[in-house]
Amino acid sequence: MEMTSQRWQRTNEYLRNAFGAQDDHLAGLMADAVDRGLPDIAITADVGRLLMILTSLTPGRLAIEVGTLGGYSGIWIARGLSREGRLITVEREDLHADFAREQFDRAGVGDRVEIRRGPALEVLTRLAGELVPGSVDVVFVDAEKEEYPAYWEILKPLIAPGGLIMADNALGAGSWWIDDEGGGERNAADRFNRLVAGDDDFEAVAVPIRQGILIGRRMR
Repeated sequence: MEMTSQRWQRTNEYLRNAFGAQDDHLAGLMADAVDRGLPDIAITADVGRLLMILTSLTPGRLAIEVGTLGGYSGIWIARGLSREGRLITVEREDLHADFAREQFDRAGVGDRVEIRRGPALEVLTRLAGELVPGSVDVVFVDAEKEEYPAYWEILKPLIAPGGLIMADNALGAGSWWIDDEGGGERNAADRFNRLVAGDDDFEAVAVPIRQGILIGRRMR
């Protein structure tokens, strides 16, 4: 049966309805974020649950998130970490980071989350000099789409064997879709997808949920 835009929308509504249960804090987080002046953009609860489950399937010692925004996705990831695990999340905007700090504390995961402030490429470059290669179990990328390939080059050596890299917007965003012709964000997402999928050290797939989630697992 042909996939139409209407069927795609209804399918995503079904996924959110069937798999998108969330607690009251998470359910109201983005409304509070908008009231504080943050943009109304975040993964949905079904995607958050996917991130939490996948994180829990790793040793869950250290995770890196690129793009904190209001802390919504970071809370899901932190809930999937091991008891002693920690999340380093990277955010450029102080307004976003301040709000997210409050939300991590409200969610009860504040003691395991560190927010690094600054442009992602600068912060990641510093992190790459601090962390031991192969010490990161989970990476989630959801920041500047045109920088995705550069994030990959920095983050790949840090990912442990058996570790995961996950990325939002593998298939599209509000202004583009992967079958469009050209466009900076579309081309960067396509290049990033193919870099991960074509890397001999990784097995990768893109899950067509919401705007597409890339999942890559380091095999060696």
